[in-house]
Amino acid sequence: MGLRCRIKPDKEIIKATIQDALPEASLEFIGDDCNLQLLIISDSFEGMPIIKRHRVILDLLSDNFQSGSLHALSLDTKVG
Repeated sequence: MGLRCRIKPDKEIIKATIQDALPEASLEFIGDDCNLQLLIISDSFEGMPIIKRHRVILDLLSDNFQSGSLHALSLDTKVG
């Protein structure tokens, strides 16, 4: 038996939250709700180490994690 997600993340809210802060960013969701990966390509990441890029995104989504509306998210961040 596979693990089922109780709450499906709202991709549109995630996208809007990130694009409010990084309007030039390109976002692509990969996978399903329980195994969600987000590819973010942004010029804003120029010169940032990967850990800092991820921290920027996780800080933007902190309310979603705290409320439980977002449980897990795999990030792939690239410079555009």
